[in-house]
Amino acid sequence: QGLLAEPKKIATRTASQLALDAINAALPETIGGSADLTPSNNTLTKGLEDLTPENYGARYIRYGIREFGMSAAMNGLALHGGVIPYGGTFLVFSDYARPAIRLSALQRARVVYVMTHDSIGLGEDGPTHQPVEHVMSLRLIPNLEVWRPCDAVETAEAWGESIARSTGPSLLALSRQNLPQLSGGGAAKGGYRLQAAAAPRKVVLIASGSEVEIAVAVREALEAEGVGADVVSMPCWSRFDAQPRAYRDDVLPDAKPEQILRVSIEAGVTTGWERYTMVDGLRFGIDSYGASGPAPDLFKHFGLTAAAIVPQILSKLKD
Repeated sequence: QGLLAEPKKIATRTASQLALDAINAALPETIGGSADLTPSNNTLTKGLEDLTPENYGARYIRYGIREFGMSAAMNGLALHGGVIPYGGTFLVFSDYARPAIRLSALQRARVVYVMTHDSIGLGEDGPTHQPVEHVMSLRLIPNLEVWRPCDAVETAEAWGESIARSTGPSLLALSRQNLPQLSGGGAAKGGYRLQAAAAPRKVVLIASGSEVEIAVAVREALEAEGVGADVVSMPCWSRFDAQPRAYRDDVLPDAKPEQILRVSIEAGVTTGWERYTMVDGLRFGIDSYGASGPAPDLFKHFGLTAAAIVPQILSKLKD
């Protein structure tokens, strides 16, 4: 409610810390940590102390540069019961943790993975640190809920759903760069109509995370051309797929491609998005490695801007 009253333009990793401030104060069973990236992951909140041999009652673990060890330890904590563990690292380092993440899902362990620096938006660190295939590959793990929120409100909702989920792990993919507040709520269903077409609807724009802002800009440009476009925010695929068919058909109308064009926008591999765009839709993403440079320059370089996307949509509509 506070975010709705006072919108914030902040990175979703910062929004995650705001959510954790409230969660950790209200739930004494949470126990946090990070694989040597606490200041970057924003996983430490007020009142938490480091767990040490002299302080077993503390609720924060400094795991060191041990992504797999951290994830395996959190599985043990969750399966023992009595605590809800969460731990942070960069999303690109989920590769090191993947076997333990898979076991979280297989064992239905309530673990929350806080994965920050989720795209080329992290900037100058370059392709070694810029996730491209990671979000999509993590979505393939059965019983792992992957959340990629677009703003502070969706981040708070994702945390609420993750803490409440007792049948398996959740993973939050969070931005380094600041993002405008766009949502008024609705993320709990996994996907929802963020903005509806004003002109007769011809396009449905589907995006997650930082690219929802781009989808909103694309919609504005299309509407100026008389082309109606919905914006659908899709923070969690598996949660959306679990919704009733009537809801899913309302958000993504089951129309022929020549009637309604579905377009996906995500700063990662495009493989997999045909699930929602259909074969004849358009998919904008990054099917290569990233590059080093300021985030705005990189989004422009990879064609993830309204200026690059709108002409291709208009051309497709004329085909």
